[in-house]
Amino acid sequence: MDFLEGNLELRERQRLEGHTDRVWSLAWNPATGVCGIPAMLASCSGDKSVRIWQQGPSGSWDCSAVLEDTHTRAVRSCAWSPSGKLLATASFDATTAIWEHVGDDLECVATLEGHENEVKSVSWNTSGSLLATCGRDKTVWIWEMQPGNEFECVSVLQGHTQDVKMVQWHPLMEVLVSVSYDNSVKIWAEDGESDDWHCVQTLNEASSGHTSTVWAVSFNSNGDRMATCSDDLTLKIWDTSSSPFETSGSSCGSW
Repeated sequence: MDFLEGNLELRERQRLEGHTDRVWSLAWNPATGVCGIPAMLASCSGDKSVRIWQQGPSGSWDCSAVLEDTHTRAVRSCAWSPSGKLLATASFDATTAIWEHVGDDLECVATLEGHENEVKSVSWNTSGSLLATCGRDKTVWIWEMQPGNEFECVSVLQGHTQDVKMVQWHPLMEVLVSVSYDNSVKIWAEDGESDDWHCVQTLNEASSGHTSTVWAVSFNSNGDRMATCSDDLTLKIWDTSSSPFETSGSSCGSW
């Protein structure tokens, strides 16, 4: 309430240092920070490493682990599974690594290969059964988690004509969104009859979409709004509560 009334001022709490190159991405562990479990944060960097930060009893943050010697190029994206037990990291070395808590340590338990070059983004679905990756090779891959930390590629989605910058799952539905250097946003869903994934909608300039590279996409917690941001200097808010999509009062098609 204080924030809404303009009475809350944000202040720097602590500066976390340790990476030796640009920090590309960070992710809160969703299973921490509640019920007495110390909050945990992962960060990934151009220095080829992932750092795990944990909040201590005094409230200060310390680096509890440095994950290195797995990726050979910059680590571009990181994402915790919904349970907080697994961490996925996507790298310019064309691989995605899966890390698991083993005791007090995080160990690499799987390396996903298939992209031709840089992997730009990684995202878990709500149940943690599916993982999506995307990259410079213009493709989106969907991986299904199998017993024993095995991952099977169940679909390679092709439709973008340029580098795919980010993937993001809808928070409630088995629907995946990807954004690209080709100025478009694509929505992917599984065909219930064939179990194959396909593009069900493309948001581009012709459908009131962006006119330049789309850098990122984010859903609100209940999934009825989606935000996208672009090199065209705009952000767009999309109504995803029902079909058709709507932005700026314009109809943009359906799921």
